[in-house]
Amino acid sequence: MARTRASFIRSLTLSTAVAGFAGLPFVASAQQVDQVAILEVVVTAQKRVANLQDVPFSVSATSEDQIRNSGASDIVDLARNIAGFAVADLGPGQSQVAIRGISSGQVIRDQPGVKEQVGVYLDESPISVALFTPDLELFDLDRFEVLRGPQGTLFGAGSEAGTVRYITRQPQLGKTEIMTDASFENVAHGDEGGFMRVALNLPFGDSVAARLVAYWHHLPGFIDAIQPGGGVKKDVNDADRSGARLSFLIKPNDALTITPRIMFQKLDTNGYPRVDLYNILANPYTTTQPAVTIGSLQQYTQQHEGLTDDFTLGDLKVDYNLGLTTLTSITSFTHRNVLVMRDSSQLSGSVTFDVFGAVPEVRTNSPLFDRTHLNVFSEEVRLASNGTQALDWLVGGFFQHVGRRYGQALPTPGYDALNATLGFWPGCDTVKNPPPCTFPLGANPVGLVDTPFFSDLSYRLKQYAAFGEATYHLTNQWAITGGLRYYKFSEDRILNFNGVFAAATAAGGVPGSTDSNGTSPRLILSYKATDDVTFNAQAARGFRLGGINDPINKPLCSATDLLVFGNQQNWTDEKTWNYEVGAKTQWMDRRVTFNISAFYSDIKNLQATTTAGTCSSRIVFNVPTARSEGIEAELFARPTVNWDFGLSATLIDAKLTSSVISTLPPKAGTGCPPACTVVVGGLADGNRLPTAPKTQAVGSVGYTLPVQSMDFFASFTIQYVGSSFSQFENEEPGWGQIGGSGDPNAARLISYGGPLTVSQINFNSELPSYTLANLRFGLKTERWQAAAYINNIADKNAELALDYERGRSARVGYLTNQPRTIGVYGSYIF
Repeated sequence: MARTRASFIRSLTLSTAVAGFAGLPFVASAQQVDQVAILEVVVTAQKRVANLQDVPFSVSATSEDQIRNSGASDIVDLARNIAGFAVADLGPGQSQVAIRGISSGQVIRDQPGVKEQVGVYLDESPISVALFTPDLELFDLDRFEVLRGPQGTLFGAGSEAGTVRYITRQPQLGKTEIMTDASFENVAHGDEGGFMRVALNLPFGDSVAARLVAYWHHLPGFIDAIQPGGGVKKDVNDADRSGARLSFLIKPNDALTITPRIMFQKLDTNGYPRVDLYNILANPYTTTQPAVTIGSLQQYTQQHEGLTDDFTLGDLKVDYNLGLTTLTSITSFTHRNVLVMRDSSQLSGSVTFDVFGAVPEVRTNSPLFDRTHLNVFSEEVRLASNGTQALDWLVGGFFQHVGRRYGQALPTPGYDALNATLGFWPGCDTVKNPPPCTFPLGANPVGLVDTPFFSDLSYRLKQYAAFGEATYHLTNQWAITGGLRYYKFSEDRILNFNGVFAAATAAGGVPGSTDSNGTSPRLILSYKATDDVTFNAQAARGFRLGGINDPINKPLCSATDLLVFGNQQNWTDEKTWNYEVGAKTQWMDRRVTFNISAFYSDIKNLQATTTAGTCSSRIVFNVPTARSEGIEAELFARPTVNWDFGLSATLIDAKLTSSVISTLPPKAGTGCPPACTVVVGGLADGNRLPTAPKTQAVGSVGYTLPVQSMDFFASFTIQYVGSSFSQFENEEPGWGQIGGSGDPNAARLISYGGPLTVSQINFNSELPSYTLANLRFGLKTERWQAAAYINNIADKNAELALDYERGRSARVGYLTNQPRTIGVYGSYIF
């Protein structure tokens, strides 16, 4: 049936407003306005197809066009455009996701047992790992969904604070299409970058189609690394991300749909976007070692750094329509190999100086290799109604097996000879075998060669779950949704530590295990006041599985740190009850969409990450209670065919409501009479939850102007991210201090290269707020687009996360964003 222009604009405005919840402009072409069509954005947030405005809780869905217009190139950039969604950026391939401020601290690379708080999915396959969330290319996506609030009922463990889903474009029957795009860009203070990508849809008869996607993306470097002797390596943090995805759609009849897929992605980085503030081996305060000033966008390294991440996913989805119900099976297998290389010369050097003094070996090259080998198999089977009755329901079961092997090695040439000469090896005795001492039986007692630290950990996790959810439409206006998930999991670990920096384990390793079970319920009440106004209220619980702490590096620990952080075994499941009310509204003939939600999250047994002081170890403590409360709002307006505006914002107050206390006796050297209590690692009542800002906002303006047979378009986006902390301990008074006297939270200033010209070094332990702005403009038709863009117009260097070694005494730095970037983009659909 033909529609009038006004009628089409109304339907277009509905869909673009829904799509624009992230505050990004949807730019409709003049050709679209004249078409007879209805655009609709649908999501699968409840594991069934629904219009986004009809989903009874807070969801954002961002299209690939919107992602491109915003200037986002990865999940970190994308997070700045979505209310309530934050990512702690530790460099490509090392992102940590938080939703609504629920975060327990920046997960460090050597914490393989820590679980995620936000579930990340590629379509329906779980791919999240606490630290190493896959840094997927944002290409050939249908949309990027963010489900806010606990999603444990349907998505299970790890979706405690919410769920993130990359929804890819699926093969289409009977259609041949090739889409290709490319970009080239130049970074201020850095080198060039760009990408080439292609997507191909091919039909094979009437019942089979294939979709092949391939891409290569060079990420430009912009950090310079000062070297020993004063040389500088330019733009050391460049990277390459390449991959391919092949999926099939097999539909032998109307009832059966089979979708197999295989994908592979390789990420290679040559360094990290880290700016050093202080390094024991390179600073301007030394007098007997070369004084080095580290400038903006610079760091000091002696060794090559970088990350290699090989990610392979194979999955199979089968749908069978039984008439009144649909039976669905999703089988997936993930294989990952991650190698992280870091220059730890300053860490090893600080220990060497403490033990041996200013010997030449303080500057010995000491690279740290972190290796992760991961295999994950998961299976979900569910049966769902087809929505023909007043009751929509689904029931299902889930199984997952995770095998993970993690290890570290710290090869340091010459360390065996140094230790043998001066007697740092265990077994050297000042009476029976005084320095210079010999190894027992003439061999290295720890079985290693020039490797002061070595670890090898194996994990096996099994998880079972049964779940169900149903929505009953009481009337045309009222609906009630109830759901429940039961889960049971167990995890076993074998740990081997070795080397003089660690307490060596016995042959066969140290076993550890944990297990738990529980439920995750959800209840939602929704009221549709009019066709354009819906109110909802919900109570839901999410959960995060527990884990097993690793032993601390006792030989490096102070007496106090040994008492505080030693003997911490398992941590228990973290659980969050979320209470929420919201409204989804559309106004002015659906030219304006305004959605708002207010929430209160009650968190039990928060799994807080702490740095074990001088021990160069990480320990997880359960904080009894915490909470996060806030409000998020999204406004999208399209007053005319030419203009659109978007605004979204989040205000969050997330903090601890209890403390973790340790009692120290006088012999710990604290000076307390006869005993005293200390707060562990900044886990104090009232401290903010780290990594997520209190305030986050994004605004956008889009403009489209028909020019003959094409359209001129422009979009401007401005993003504000409030201040935050990387870890709980960063909030302690005096934590941003190295040296000095009188402050118990200050780090020790190691006097290597002394006498030093200063007795105290200060830095800001709070990550300051920042604002970024992006502009994109160009010409386009239905087949091609040519555009130019400027990202980070003001060339702002934001401080995204702190990075430090040995409790700040060896090194302090922060991760930063890409400077001003100017580029061109082109795409064509054949």
